[in-house]
Amino acid sequence: MTPAINLLKKQRIEHQVHSYSHDPRVASYGLEAAQKLALPPERVFKTLLACTESKELLVAVLPVCAQLNLKALAACAGVKKVEMADPQLAQRVTGYLLGGISALAQKKSLRTFLDSSAEHFATVYISAGRRGLEVELAAADLLRLTRGQSVAIASTAD
Repeated sequence: MTPAINLLKKQRIEHQVHSYSHDPRVASYGLEAAQKLALPPERVFKTLLACTESKELLVAVLPVCAQLNLKALAACAGVKKVEMADPQLAQRVTGYLLGGISALAQKKSLRTFLDSSAEHFATVYISAGRRGLEVELAAADLLRLTRGQSVAIASTAD
């Protein structure tokens, strides 16, 4: 079990765990999850960390087929500018490895922003805290557990 799954069980949140055989050579962990679980990529969400000018880390959760709009995230967070966080810092602060960072049960509570496209689905899929492991849950439950905000932060990938 991962900390994310343990949190869902402890809070009695309805969820379903989905696993697949992860290929370490794959370029996009999120798109791999969508492909191997035969899901539309719009329903599979990736967890990214961004850093503000004051060094605050923010969690952004958005579809794997989209790109994070840094300007939109900064506006939603009420800061001037954000940039992608250093991968090593992201791993250290969350307690998860890249490709398996979950928005749930991170070592440190961080402000979390879920792309509003999640509202279009009864459930969404996010990392369960390990590569090759996804958890399906309602977006409302994800927002409640992370004390997150539903905002428009995704741009269509080109």
